[in-house]
Amino acid sequence: MFSRAALRAPRALPLRTRAPAAFALAARSVTTDAASASLSQSVPKSDDEPFQVTLSDESFETYELDPPPYTIEVTKKELKQMYYEMVAIRQMEMAADRLYKEKKIRGFCHLSTGQEAVAVGIEHAITKEDDIITAYRCHGFAMMRGGSVRSIIGELLGRREGISYGKGGSMHMFAKNFYGGNGIVGAQVPVGAGLAFAHKYSGRKNASVILYGDGASNQGQVFEAFNMAKLWNLPALFGCENNKYGMGTSAARSSALTDYYKRGQYIPGLKVNGMDVLAVKAAVKYGKEWTAADKGPMVLEYVTYRYGGHSMSDPGTTYRTREEIQRMRSTNDAIAGLKQKILDWEVSTEEELKSIDKAARSHVAEEVAAAEAMSIPDAKAEILFEDIYVPGSEPQYIRGRTVDENHYFSK
Repeated sequence: MFSRAALRAPRALPLRTRAPAAFALAARSVTTDAASASLSQSVPKSDDEPFQVTLSDESFETYELDPPPYTIEVTKKELKQMYYEMVAIRQMEMAADRLYKEKKIRGFCHLSTGQEAVAVGIEHAITKEDDIITAYRCHGFAMMRGGSVRSIIGELLGRREGISYGKGGSMHMFAKNFYGGNGIVGAQVPVGAGLAFAHKYSGRKNASVILYGDGASNQGQVFEAFNMAKLWNLPALFGCENNKYGMGTSAARSSALTDYYKRGQYIPGLKVNGMDVLAVKAAVKYGKEWTAADKGPMVLEYVTYRYGGHSMSDPGTTYRTREEIQRMRSTNDAIAGLKQKILDWEVSTEEELKSIDKAARSHVAEEVAAAEAMSIPDAKAEILFEDIYVPGSEPQYIRGRTVDENHYFSK
């Protein structure tokens, strides 16, 4: 007979005395360094002549997938455009922050300050015929899809000239081939799979870029959409914007597996440095080529960070330290990282970048002022019944609670 003592499992050694795993030294994880790319060749004099840059070897991690090329072609004009767009998005979000604190914006308001490289990088990798659908942190995506700053701020202010006629607010913005801005956590993912199905059904070589947060990643409908997309081999680029915190909870506390790019299980995955706009562009470009080759869906994870709270009602400092936020701002900022590369590669001078900064700030300030000057809409009941039916297809009336409340459409 064995004694109980002999059957007991040996106690684990203290961490400091354990031998390191054999693979630990070889393992690499995706960096959030926004200035990690390097120059592959000399920069041409022309603004429009392409040249190659080399991405950091810590830009990607893959699952059941070969990595994208670590070189990408850009032009001086595109780099400066990316810089302008990220500055403009941040200025727009800062304006929304101010207007909310002045109580001119009411209700929910979710800002993407710190995450600008994701929206800009994606847009530079796809065409206007591709689709994007995202969650409620959507202002930057709406702008990149063609929405004006004026229409986005106007929407936040509830004005009729807003991008959704002032009826949607922060979470519900739409533009050509941009399907929101969706407020129900994770619900946009199956809708995005439907958009991908439409491309497949119509024989188009376009992709559907479907975004959700780490907080939404555990939703059942996300996995249902994965399953359908794989079954039908849909051109769907699922993408988790992992900003490390779902509402007020860190990813590690809410998810048993925080490698969100592996969540597709039977779908290949790609994790990308979401603070490097060039790495984002390279990853999505690779994904677009993957779907165009009829290889089916892909699950991406954009490792990024939000500087503010979950929404304007969240100070964002009760579940993380101010030091952590400051460290990310000072060492991993997407805008500062691209600026450093532009200067290092002599794509532009400090003075020219200052003028780009000034132009972006000036444009946003003018657009915000125009939005604030928009008249407040009349509180008319008729407004409630707009945009329910395609013009000309309305029924005679919509029934109210009583006969007196019935709304009759004018023909």
